[in-house]
Amino acid sequence: MIDQIYPNIFRMEIPLPGNPLKAVNSYVIKGDQRFLIIDTGMNMSACREAMAAGLNELAVDLDKTDFFITHLHADHLGLVSELVRPAAKIYFNYPDADIMKDIHHWDEVKAAALTNGFSAEEVEYALQKHPGRKYFKPGPLNYTPLREADQISIGCYALRCVETPGHTPGHLCLYEAQEKIFFSGDHILEDITPNISMWADSGNPLQEYLDSLDKISRMEISRVFPGHRRIFADHRKRIAELKNHHQIRAEEIIAILKGGSRNAYQVASQMTWDIDCRSWEDFPAAQKWFASGEALSHLQYLRVKNKLRREVIKGKAYYSLV
Repeated sequence: MIDQIYPNIFRMEIPLPGNPLKAVNSYVIKGDQRFLIIDTGMNMSACREAMAAGLNELAVDLDKTDFFITHLHADHLGLVSELVRPAAKIYFNYPDADIMKDIHHWDEVKAAALTNGFSAEEVEYALQKHPGRKYFKPGPLNYTPLREADQISIGCYALRCVETPGHTPGHLCLYEAQEKIFFSGDHILEDITPNISMWADSGNPLQEYLDSLDKISRMEISRVFPGHRRIFADHRKRIAELKNHHQIRAEEIIAILKGGSRNAYQVASQMTWDIDCRSWEDFPAAQKWFASGEALSHLQYLRVKNKLRREVIKGKAYYSLV
């Protein structure tokens, strides 16, 4: 489905079969001499076919097209390797680009998952099913990295980069100050809550995410063009809802740990999730992975606030109330 959402700005819904997200929003901006595509979908046949049909309908010339990728997840970055042409620029961010270049990244993720409660068998199975590994074409891409306040000009639009770490370390949004429109990637979504996960021994992605929400709340925005689901207007109302969601999550984890120390996997198994499964054992591997990663980010957030302590016992990290 293609919608014209603003003068010379179009939204294509790129389907994600079998994925709870259902689709990713890919935006096309038509300029005088070139086109800009914001996010692409996964490297899978359904995405390739929908993208090809949409670009044909919009008469997009890929030889005159640049790309802006909000963050490293495969539903946003995965298809760009199939679309990019020699003269194209792929605008990206520095932190996520560094992760993409890190040949040890998945080994480190695997080690963190084992430390935080996954069995070796479950880790192997979850990583086999992980969309970030299945639907991304390996091989180096020539990125043009951008930082806060860098600008992309396309047609009548001057798009300013806004760093919003949290969902990924380098998540980058675009803001058009004159029109007050905001391409939010997965930083702010209206109908679903962005997953804030971590698989590391250090860092605090949830705090970074909350700080990024506060940063965006201070901006004047008339329309938010998100990475998934519908376009919306009242960004401050949605930000308040997202912050409240994570506060409730943190309180739920504290209540769970009143029953004794647990690792992130165990905590996730007792949390409330909006998924149609009778029990934790019935969760698909990918959903266990994202749930446990989100549990860990909240545990780390509470630990930094001195609400929890962390202790490693026989190679497993356990959290308990202070």
